[in-house]
Amino acid sequence: MENGEKLLLATSRGLAICDRVAGGWQLSKRELSESYITSVITSGNLLLAGSQDGIFRSEDRGDSWLPANEGLSIRHFRWLGIHPDDSLRVFAGTEPAGIFLSRDGGLTWAARPEVERLRDAQRWFLPYSPEAGCVRGFAFLGTRAYAAVEVGGVLLSADNGETWALSGGELRSRVSVHPDVHSIAVHPESADFIAAPTGGGFYLSKDGGAAWENLYADCYCRAMWWGADDPEHMLLGAAEWVDRNGSIVETFDGGLTWQESVKGLVVPWSRHMVERFLQVGDHLLAILSNGELLVAELGRLEWWQLLPELQDVNAAALTKKIEV
Repeated sequence: MENGEKLLLATSRGLAICDRVAGGWQLSKRELSESYITSVITSGNLLLAGSQDGIFRSEDRGDSWLPANEGLSIRHFRWLGIHPDDSLRVFAGTEPAGIFLSRDGGLTWAARPEVERLRDAQRWFLPYSPEAGCVRGFAFLGTRAYAAVEVGGVLLSADNGETWALSGGELRSRVSVHPDVHSIAVHPESADFIAAPTGGGFYLSKDGGAAWENLYADCYCRAMWWGADDPEHMLLGAAEWVDRNGSIVETFDGGLTWQESVKGLVVPWSRHMVERFLQVGDHLLAILSNGELLVAELGRLEWWQLLPELQDVNAAALTKKIEV
């Protein structure tokens, strides 16, 4: 028996589970409808959903759910990550900023205490909340792991996320990343090649975070996409400021030149911007900060709205087909 793919959408009213149909996706059911879901990840039949009040876990692709909060001292989750080489190694980023590691697929969790020490020593903060920063992104390749901290910078780990340090050292590198980091990406060609959309432009490091270059200085950005076969091909969700005059721009030369990639759209969006990108096969999803979901074929990049009945999407994940 072959189980079909499912698209999982984290929303403010629970988890929306969508089945693939001819021409796209169709909403099939909602789960965890009493919770504000901020992030969702999947590995095989295992699903994990992070909320503003804990983590939920399913071992049957979303048919049933149980809380999974053992070992958690913070319950407001901003992002979840799963190691691509070890499906039992799961990471949770919180507000206030903290990183929790699970080595058993999300059954139990343990805080990474050095992250909390850095948070306090560096005085991380959030401009819209009394909390001390938040962790809102993870990226992995080999034994290297990276985390995005708003407002704090980039954290890196050389031991599969067991221990973490600030990019460039606690005194920061001479050419440092802007501290208002909104997401993080590592290119599959090299764990040294990392990108960070920030509140002060789009930054790239080619040496594992020791030094950074601002490739798009005159923007506020939260999301980027990287061509897996071409590290010089990138998309960026750029805006003038927070949720102000958002658009999508593209580069084919590693950031030397940029052009708009907005076919099918009416931009700039006066009060929203791209929050996250997610590649799903040969399509790219764009989650907007107003909760809308866009999709485009990668070969054409002509955008249209997907599942317009959903207007509160925060994050997305795809279940893979499984032979059972």
